[in-house]
Amino acid sequence: MPNYIDTSSSLHLDGSSEVSLTCPHCLAYSPMSVAASPAFADVTQHKPRHVGVVMRCHSCNSPVFLRYPVKVYGDLRIELGPQYREIERPTERFIFTYVPDHVATLFREALGCYSHGLHDAFASMCRRTALATFEDLGESHKLRLFDQVNDVRDLVEIDASTFALVARVISAADLELGTAFPTFNPYQAAVLLEVMKDFLYQAYIRRGRLQHAMKVRRFFVDESIAETARNRTLRMSGDVSNAGHT
Repeated sequence: MPNYIDTSSSLHLDGSSEVSLTCPHCLAYSPMSVAASPAFADVTQHKPRHVGVVMRCHSCNSPVFLRYPVKVYGDLRIELGPQYREIERPTERFIFTYVPDHVATLFREALGCYSHGLHDAFASMCRRTALATFEDLGESHKLRLFDQVNDVRDLVEIDASTFALVARVISAADLELGTAFPTFNPYQAAVLLEVMKDFLYQAYIRRGRLQHAMKVRRFFVDESIAETARNRTLRMSGDVSNAGHT
């Protein structure tokens, strides 16, 4: 069934009054019901190309704003298009522990671009993030990191054309020579996002977590050795004392 506004100004969404999507506030995938919709008379009078709708998230009760295209103006109802646009999109998140500040700053900007649907700007910031990573870690890590990018391709079976774009952004030297930067569609940008997350995880986070775990293990081992030595010293002191009394 189509989406439409009837003469009582009630909004009907595909035969229902709810949609389900990821809330930009609580990040839960939740049903959402209509909290406010435009009045039939106002829309009929002004005839906008799009109308705005306020939904209520069932998980956190926050307002979520959607925009629908208007398809047909009728006497009894205003028919809307099936596809809505989210005015507020969920912000992509990433744990930056162990990532150097100058690299983290670049990737935060990349995530901001992605969250706002600026896919080409997102790819450009991913390129800067990768260059900063290579500069920070040195050439000795570059081949190892790109081998790990290749492993991602094999693990999740990224198609050849999409992987070629991803590889070009992360490692291709021709981008440094002023050639035209590749353009990305939403799917290709989503693949680049996940590859970049894994790229930074392999470059910094995995190593940082392992180093931290090893330090903790060494601390407890050293404490155990020290405690054993203290107990041995105390026993020896006790034995000497008992021998003196006898």
